Amino acid sequence: MSLDATVRARIDSNLKKDVEAIFKDIGINTSQAINIFLKKVQRERGIPFSLKIPNETTINAMNEAQNNEGEMISLDDLKR
Repeated sequence: MSLDATVRARIDSNLKKDVEAIFKDIGINTSQAINIFLKKVQRERGIPFSLKIPNETTINAMNEAQNNEGEMISLDDLKR
């Protein structure tokens, strides 16, 4: 496969810096990461992850979890 096309996108500079550091740790560059994403989209014939707007209950639960609030239960309680 020849790499003969260019994709340009405007993104936040902090996002770019952060993900490039992650890619470096993984051992790939941004172009390789984009190609991986696009190949996954092609194979799955869609976005390879869920794109949903969380409802109010889910948003509240995520906020509680992020702030270490809400009801705490043990793993054993959860298994029951």
